Amino acid sequence: MPDQQQAKRPHFILRYTSQAVEFKAHSAGGRSTRDVPALPRQQHGESLRGQIESLKPAAAEAVQAQRDLQLESGLGLQIQFSSQPDVELAFESLANETKKIELLSVRHEGNQTFANVFVPDGGLAHFEKYVSDYLMEKKDSRGQARDHRKLLDAIDSIRAAEVRALWTDDPGLLPADLAAAFWWEVWLPVRGQGQRQVVVEDFKKLARLAECVVSDKQVNFPERTVLLMYGSQQQLSRSVMTLNCVAELRYAKETAEFFDGMGVGEQIDWADDLLRRAQLPPDDTAPRVCLLDSGVTRAHPLLAPLMDAGDQHTVEPAWGVDDEADHGTGLAGLAAYGDLTDALSSADPISVPHRLESVKLVPAEGANEGDARHHAYLFTEGVARPEISAPNRPRVFTSAVTASDYRDRGRPSSWSAAVDDLAADADGAGESPRLFVLSAGNTRDPNAWDGYPDSLSTNLVHDPGQAWNAITVGACTDKIDTEGHPSLNPVAEAGGLSPFTTTTRTWDRAWPLKPEVVLEGGNAAKDDLGAVGMASLNLLTTHNQPLDRLFTTSNATSAASALCARMAAQIMAAYPHLRPETVRALLVHSAQWSEAMRGMFLPAVPNKDDYVHLIRHCGWGAPDLNRALWSAGDSLTLLVEDQVHPYAKVRGKGIVTRDMNLHSLPWPKDELEALQDTPVEMRVTLSYFIEPNPSARGAASKYHYPSHRLRFDVQRSLDASTENFVARVNAAAQREDEGEPVNPSDPDWLLGERRRHRGSLHQDVWRGTAAELASRGFIAVYPSAGWWRTRPALERYGLPARYSLVVSIQTQQTDVDLYAAVAQKIPVANAVVVNT
Repeated sequence: MPDQQQAKRPHFILRYTSQAVEFKAHSAGGRSTRDVPALPRQQHGESLRGQIESLKPAAAEAVQAQRDLQLESGLGLQIQFSSQPDVELAFESLANETKKIELLSVRHEGNQTFANVFVPDGGLAHFEKYVSDYLMEKKDSRGQARDHRKLLDAIDSIRAAEVRALWTDDPGLLPADLAAAFWWEVWLPVRGQGQRQVVVEDFKKLARLAECVVSDKQVNFPERTVLLMYGSQQQLSRSVMTLNCVAELRYAKETAEFFDGMGVGEQIDWADDLLRRAQLPPDDTAPRVCLLDSGVTRAHPLLAPLMDAGDQHTVEPAWGVDDEADHGTGLAGLAAYGDLTDALSSADPISVPHRLESVKLVPAEGANEGDARHHAYLFTEGVARPEISAPNRPRVFTSAVTASDYRDRGRPSSWSAAVDDLAADADGAGESPRLFVLSAGNTRDPNAWDGYPDSLSTNLVHDPGQAWNAITVGACTDKIDTEGHPSLNPVAEAGGLSPFTTTTRTWDRAWPLKPEVVLEGGNAAKDDLGAVGMASLNLLTTHNQPLDRLFTTSNATSAASALCARMAAQIMAAYPHLRPETVRALLVHSAQWSEAMRGMFLPAVPNKDDYVHLIRHCGWGAPDLNRALWSAGDSLTLLVEDQVHPYAKVRGKGIVTRDMNLHSLPWPKDELEALQDTPVEMRVTLSYFIEPNPSARGAASKYHYPSHRLRFDVQRSLDASTENFVARVNAAAQREDEGEPVNPSDPDWLLGERRRHRGSLHQDVWRGTAAELASRGFIAVYPSAGWWRTRPALERYGLPARYSLVVSIQTQQTDVDLYAAVAQKIPVANAVVVNT
């Protein structure tokens, strides 16, 4: 019986089996804020009135100049509101859509908040009215204050916005030399339906007058357009009109330098032997791993059978398609065969159920010139190339090209938002979502390796690894062989994090839990003199110059991401009809922490925050292909693919939450109750793709980055009925929507409700007894806040939201075949009846 219990069995797959019930979370109108200290009313009011008055000449000058130049994107002036020190500024209240007063960006420096607002011609009167009401202590007919006191008492100054006011990047990156020219990332507002290109053309006209160079390439988001410009602060400041077109300014990123592969001499017949053992797929139906990197040398004998000449693409024809950097070819070998050390040393057949594609995303040299810095645009173009050539192929995109720094610290960038946009297929109304696997970015400083493991907490994930919809991959290692170098010892122990990886230890809690997983990325070695890289601690792969030698080595999160993409393609080959959201969920769901990882980051008695600390370093651990592909008698996995309508427009109420979905969990109640106190683990993963709306206007404001958020909750033994369960979820959602703590009354989850719901992939693990699990028969998926709800003018509130749910249970090995018992219940699992 035990052998039969461990036999591989396919996962259970259910589609559209939920029951939608009314979801009653209230509008987020009662969010509490800290009180604003009262200022001397007359003195402060007159000061604000005088500051507004002083803006009128600049506003009139700007409007006249805009008319003279026949600009079409709106006449007006951009002004900056600064908060009082240590006082919360209600910056959302500065905007007024009816009067076309637009909040453009918000930034925090020290103990102050700065909000940049575009005020159209005549719009200063709106704020003058606020000040008049404030000075008159205006009240309504019921005696309630309508004097805007909390808003105005929070304001320290009002002035015309300058270049530094629009800078939302690291302040240290803005050159002290005002005449120093560099590449800017310029974020433009959209200014209403049909106005996007009008704003772009107006900005280009003004930039040309300032003798700045503007890239022809642009990336579009719902409320922003991003393009690149070369020039200085001095040039940009020549005309206040130029700044009036801009929502925010950032520094255009450089890509990280590709590392040099360390050559290993090998014999050609090893490759021939591997090809004889390789079970290669047919060309027509196999999924593809599409590498967005430095190109691939297809002439390599191990790669030629897996890609045709038509499978090689480039974003710039002048760059060609071949790999001159000795990077993409190495990742192609890993994506196809895994670590060649294992593949070559084995005599067994090796299955390769997928094929390869390549897009040259960066050249070997010149990557820091002109459009080569516009990573969001290049990435979008790179994705389009193979899809135009072969639109119906299943594929997973993977990229190890990252920015050279980690200054975003989880905040969305144009690059990461482009990844999210492509994953969600926002331009195609979500019809063809895409799966992306990204490297977390590498730590290349030997001093940091020498400072391991403390250095792991300070070297953070690089852009675009903060993308919500992508799988971000860190690196672990089992490689500890330093034989032949008696003075050197491996930096990391077997099973621990690679010293090359990056983490999200210091990211703000508003951002996703990253990385999702870690895979083999190699190790470094050290002695009393410091740390160094070693070929024996790297992964063996294909070399880009096969006439010179066939093999080289690769390492770090680049190698780990290629291995992860390989695993994703293997899942896609085994389950060809799964959504990308499901493949992502299944891969992360299969991951487990090693004992070394636990020992590095968990105390003897860990709490929920300790597990968050562990995840921000190691993700959910290393994924296991067998767990991802197969269930067993005592370890079964249920895959659910469904959709929910999160919001609806209701007359007299505006945009409200609409549905929650109830899923019946087909647990074999009798068999579980018979196991009584047998320990059991239930793991739940909820995966969905958000539509991004990036802007620097506050992560928790109505200008949300994600289109929607989803949550899950599982029925508890205290929920006497399904109706009680629904009522409890509604009440908890209302508390979250109003900014209050969610009731943490289900303590047996590793993370719990308050910590697991970050990003667009939510996972948690419940541990209890089999008898307790028998009473947990329903799981709810319900919506939370997002810009589909809070930005009604964009008219996305009626859209459905797809999601994938993976639920597994695992018991200690017993004679009870839970898989067979669940298989008997699946045909009636659709019968979800809720009386509300």
